[in-house]
Amino acid sequence: MPLVILLVGIVCLILLITWARLNAFIAFVLVSTFVGLAVGMDLTAVTGAIQKGIGDTLGSLVIVIGFGAMLGRLVADSGAAQRIASGLMRLFGTRYVQWALVLTGFIVGVPLFYNVGFVLMMPLIVTVAHRYNLPLVYLGLPVLASLSVTHGYLPPHPSPTALVKQFDADLGLTLLYGILIAIPAIVIAGPLFSLTLKKYVSKPLAAFAATSLPEEQLPGMASSVVSAFLPVLLIALTSLVNPYLPPGSVVQRTVAGLGDPVIVMLVSVLVATYTLGLQRGRTMKSITDSLTESVKDIAMILLIIAGSGALKQVLTDGGVSQSIAGRLEGAPVHPLLLAWSISAFIRVCVGSATVAGLTTAGIVAPLIGQPGVNPNLMVLATGAGSLMFSHVNDGAFWLFKEYFNLTVKNTLRTWSVMETIVSVVGLIGVFVLNSLV
Repeated sequence: MPLVILLVGIVCLILLITWARLNAFIAFVLVSTFVGLAVGMDLTAVTGAIQKGIGDTLGSLVIVIGFGAMLGRLVADSGAAQRIASGLMRLFGTRYVQWALVLTGFIVGVPLFYNVGFVLMMPLIVTVAHRYNLPLVYLGLPVLASLSVTHGYLPPHPSPTALVKQFDADLGLTLLYGILIAIPAIVIAGPLFSLTLKKYVSKPLAAFAATSLPEEQLPGMASSVVSAFLPVLLIALTSLVNPYLPPGSVVQRTVAGLGDPVIVMLVSVLVATYTLGLQRGRTMKSITDSLTESVKDIAMILLIIAGSGALKQVLTDGGVSQSIAGRLEGAPVHPLLLAWSISAFIRVCVGSATVAGLTTAGIVAPLIGQPGVNPNLMVLATGAGSLMFSHVNDGAFWLFKEYFNLTVKNTLRTWSVMETIVSVVGLIGVFVLNSLV
């Protein structure tokens, strides 16, 4: 019976978001209430579970995701992303111009949210396509593959960071594994798949053209790369060094503390505030105004994450999670494949990668305690599933269609196929790593 109630709850969640067009946070709270009452919890217990789930889930995530938005805004406003792009273009030259853009997309995609990275990279893609007389889709889709992978796989992006929290995974290891999986996913879904896209010729709409900063106003290449990539560098470095230090020593505790996501993001924002702001002549007031604006962009994302935490807590307190765990424990499906499949199904139905990943977390979290289930790889399997086959119910689908001025049919043949490749290659990468670690 609990499994049937959960399935009905998921169907209701999908219908509320897709058919009724209800806000995703409200939908999560409604479904959480329905599931709680349906399994026999009284209303007071349900509301208590919802409040606890929201509090436990957001906790440190508010800090990490908030700082991530601030860092992304500093990187975008300062011209650091533009500097990185122009520097890589000069480094790679004409022959490897596509690879230069892909690498730029990856570096820029780590600190920037997908939509911000998309809008930021689009003028560069259009300029390079015109300069080298290359088809826009052929040149641009690999860049968006980079942005999509970082959005779905890598902390400190909201969904992967929230999944790390829900699965009690290690942020550093998840990041390292995610990068290892991201590389083949980007290469296959980007430059290799784009070889089939030269026939798609389109002209971007003039309304989407954006201006760029003059060369003399851009920050230096070194400060741009270090500022944008500092969270990854700090998390990766501390994760690699920490196991080789004497347990409990002052050095080991210090390194572990410096690798904490909250400290990493705080240090990164402070460094960027100086290198990309104060050092370049910006006043503290203008920097603060930019940081304040950046937080407004993530308000709804935080509420959606909170809603998923509420559902997870209701499933736990109502005994649904334990019931599911008992039924799935002996199932002939590998937990990694199960997590990917559920996430992919919800993604195709709902359209939102964030909703897909976080809803899946509440369902498969009880499997984390099983022998041989790696929580870091469960994060990546869920994240890969959440990118599966983006189509007309996904805002990113329409963003790509409009900017690249394509028909719906050609958008399905290009963008939707690329997202599917990213998802499937990610799953394969997860199983390869699972056999090695």
